[in-house]
Amino acid sequence: MPLSSFAPVQSLFAKPILLLFLTTLFWAGNTIAGRLAVGEVSPLAVVFLRWVAVSGLMVALYGRQVRAEWPILKAHLPVMILMGIFGFTAFNSLFYIAAHSTTALNLGIIQGSMPMFVLLGALVILRTPIRAVQAIGVAITMAGVVFIASQGDLSRLTELEINPGDGLMILACLLYSLYAVLLRNRPAVSGMVFFTVLSVVAAITSVPVFLVELWQGATQMPTAKGWLIVAYISVFPSFLSQIFFMRGVDLIGPGRAGVFINLVPILSSILAVGLLGEPFHFYHAAALALVLVGIALSERKSAASRAGASAPGGGAQ
Repeated sequence: MPLSSFAPVQSLFAKPILLLFLTTLFWAGNTIAGRLAVGEVSPLAVVFLRWVAVSGLMVALYGRQVRAEWPILKAHLPVMILMGIFGFTAFNSLFYIAAHSTTALNLGIIQGSMPMFVLLGALVILRTPIRAVQAIGVAITMAGVVFIASQGDLSRLTELEINPGDGLMILACLLYSLYAVLLRNRPAVSGMVFFTVLSVVAAITSVPVFLVELWQGATQMPTAKGWLIVAYISVFPSFLSQIFFMRGVDLIGPGRAGVFINLVPILSSILAVGLLGEPFHFYHAAALALVLVGIALSERKSAASRAGASAPGGGAQ
């Protein structure tokens, strides 16, 4: 039975602004959870447990709809498998590994640059042209990423002194851009059915990476605190955020809903400082400003292009 059919959530489902704010808050909370997981559960164990839990929930709620729409899904299965690998399994694996060697502040700000990677991915793969103002936005956002990766000291780049965690997070964003570009040709099925199949793909493809971690002797199964972290990641940024975001898109359209994603680096920074006590340096403020200005410029679209945009079917947080 779909979540929206339950009476207690019907009132919430009529409030798009609240739904979208909660979505971005939960996604920002994922950066905090990634840092809190260090020492409590190993990165690839998080990925495996997360997607097993999420796929189980999604199949329980939407399995009947998946079966009904399977003839359409089957024709797109090879591409959907790639999307699940790039956007869910690989992105999340790199994200949680990166959390072991960088701060939640850095994770959130670099993750905020994701629209730029998607724009560049569309240019390279789909030959989608970038307008002059978008090119300026890309350049400004990339400057922000470089600034955060070099910790405000650009001389580090000449000596290749980039934090390994920041480098992994940049690679994760590149992989996510492949997922986002492939979304342009997603099958014509409901968003939750689409996400259900991708979550199952992620659960299956997370098994081999988890086994590699196990074979290397690096696996740490969750402590009591670790189980709480896995539960948060599975329920809030993975499950509820997907449903809330899609509902928000249904209510106010993809153009207006997409703007809320820009809150993720801001909320991540606030949570990192407030909950983890991470120091907020000048280079964090400068990088955050550059990323947000770049995104604002890149998202200046005509009304027609906004109306024609397609919902992403949930983020890969």
